[in-house]
Amino acid sequence: MKVSFFAPSYKRPEKSVTQINYPFVKLVVRESDAIEYQENGNDILIVPDSAQGNLCRIRNYILDNFFDSDCLILLDDDCKGIYRWEKQKKIKLEKDEFMEFCENAAILCNDYNFKFWGLNCIPDKGAYREHTPFGTLQYIGGPFQAHLKNNIRYDEDLPLKEDYDITLQHIKQNKGCLRINYAFYDVKQAEQAGGCATYRNNANEKKQFDLLQKKWGSNIIKFDNTSKRSFDFNPILKVPLKGV
Repeated sequence: MKVSFFAPSYKRPEKSVTQINYPFVKLVVRESDAIEYQENGNDILIVPDSAQGNLCRIRNYILDNFFDSDCLILLDDDCKGIYRWEKQKKIKLEKDEFMEFCENAAILCNDYNFKFWGLNCIPDKGAYREHTPFGTLQYIGGPFQAHLKNNIRYDEDLPLKEDYDITLQHIKQNKGCLRINYAFYDVKQAEQAGGCATYRNNANEKKQFDLLQKKWGSNIIKFDNTSKRSFDFNPILKVPLKGV
């Protein structure tokens, strides 16, 4: 399968960590920022300014305009690496191995009759069960999301909970999605400026949680009462289907 890689980037013109590790990933940036990104050595695709400013909008733009492969993968622009567990060892996938891994995963996803796959969102060996290397009803996090051709798009009203929503969209339409649990990503997410951090705060997170729960119901989207934070950014997802 032919696989293509894109990383939307917003207000982070420094050299992309993702591109340093995986040079075949294209950064997608708005026209008004293009020169600054290029001056820092980034390999970019330029889109209209109107396509940026909302994570879901730019991801949908990429899916609608740049999908010329069998599988299109969207990554964060700050990915320090994709890793896998081998017994107790954390092993980084170098660029050639990563490309082969993605090609094989896309084939496996297609064999399952799914249209969406991703990786474990927890970089902790304790979260990985050796006898359950794959999941079919699990949340697929935004830092790494892979699409086979399909008609599902990101909900632009949920730019802070888009990953939960699109996971549920695929489970509803295709009865599942593929999560490869023995592999995981290393990203900063909310720890730096730019990207979603420009509009992420507790008030917006709470609004987004309420919208997500209203859309899917409180039996599926649950508040995490065990969290020690004032408001947990990550709701608990309960899928009412049989599966892993």
